[in-house]
Amino acid sequence: MSVSLHRPATAGRLPVLIAVLGGLTAFGPLSMDLYLPAFPTLATDLDATHAQVQLTLTADVLGLVAGQLVLGPLSDAWGRRRLLLGATVVCTLASVLCALAPSALVLTAWRFLQGFSGGGGIVLARAVAADLTSGVDAARLFSLFMTLSSVAPIVAPMLGGLLLVWTGSWPVMFYILAGINAVLALAVWVAVPETLPEERRRAGGMRATGRAFWDLARDRVFVGYALTVAFAYASLFGYIAGSSFVLQEHYGLTPTQFSLVFAANAGGMIVLGLLDARLVRRYPTRRLLMVGLVGSAVAAVVLAVVVTAGASLGVVAVLPPLFVVIATRGLVSSNATVLGVERGSRTAGSASAVLGACMFGGGVLVTPLAGLGPEGSPVPMALVVAGGAIAALLATVLVTQARGPSAEDVSAAAS
Repeated sequence: MSVSLHRPATAGRLPVLIAVLGGLTAFGPLSMDLYLPAFPTLATDLDATHAQVQLTLTADVLGLVAGQLVLGPLSDAWGRRRLLLGATVVCTLASVLCALAPSALVLTAWRFLQGFSGGGGIVLARAVAADLTSGVDAARLFSLFMTLSSVAPIVAPMLGGLLLVWTGSWPVMFYILAGINAVLALAVWVAVPETLPEERRRAGGMRATGRAFWDLARDRVFVGYALTVAFAYASLFGYIAGSSFVLQEHYGLTPTQFSLVFAANAGGMIVLGLLDARLVRRYPTRRLLMVGLVGSAVAAVVLAVVVTAGASLGVVAVLPPLFVVIATRGLVSSNATVLGVERGSRTAGSASAVLGACMFGGGVLVTPLAGLGPEGSPVPMALVVAGGAIAALLATVLVTQARGPSAEDVSAAAS
């Protein structure tokens, strides 16, 4: 990937810098789902109910959202580097504590801390990228980051399953996450400079943070892109939550066949995400976003029609539209995010925090909906996937049409 930076002094470290920021972006989603295959083993070892084990996942996701909302705005006032170093070190310690947890309740507390610090890594990595790049270069870099964020929660359970087969132990997964974070902390220390000079920092503490969020909330265009991200990820998480039961219990796929389908959909998302990084050099970011949104919405409608038409059409009719819906996330998520961050560029940390919170928040809110209805029924999953895809398209079309300067510009002019 060829990306130019605003600050030539960092150009010599560009490949390492991109790798570190990409790793920070992927870690949160990876840590969220890596241990999913070990849920039964974890419940037995900790003498916990399924609901208690599930709560450890919920705590991690809540931590991911809270960490982004807190550390993103703080970085606009304090700078990026020291918060990023602190977040990675805390996440390393939290991962070790998760592995040593003696009960589900203790594990839940450490998972929240792991998610909070991991969420800081996500939002601060995006803020650093926004400090160093703009325009096409930012779009290309964010395309890579969002591809990693989208694919990580899909690939993580497969990796976790392999680790469980090889080791038979769930703590080893958290030790591996701790090792990854320790490497990231060292890499941040060596390769990531402070990218927000003091003269560009936002003073004023919590009042300034609240004002930054208020400015973003008043910006119709930014809100539209934030909603696009939220609905797009709601569609994706509806698929993640429901596809295993639907494809195996209702349509009769074997675990191996399901894994292949899952891998194919993830591969489509990766390919389109990497292709997007090249296409933004030739086409406007918003146009690529619209292509992804329209393609996803049309495929989602087809999916809903096929599923509600009855079992006579079979899995062969379900898989193609499902593939298109998931693969087009490679065009949607990255472009909506970069447009949102550019709109809130005066407070990139706050803007990145809101977009990241919308990403995971949208997924958390709709995940239970995919399990409604008779067990194994494909209808709830299809409706969640389709509803998210259509809502994302409507959010962009109806809300993101600019009608003057951003709220941030007005606020800056007034002050």
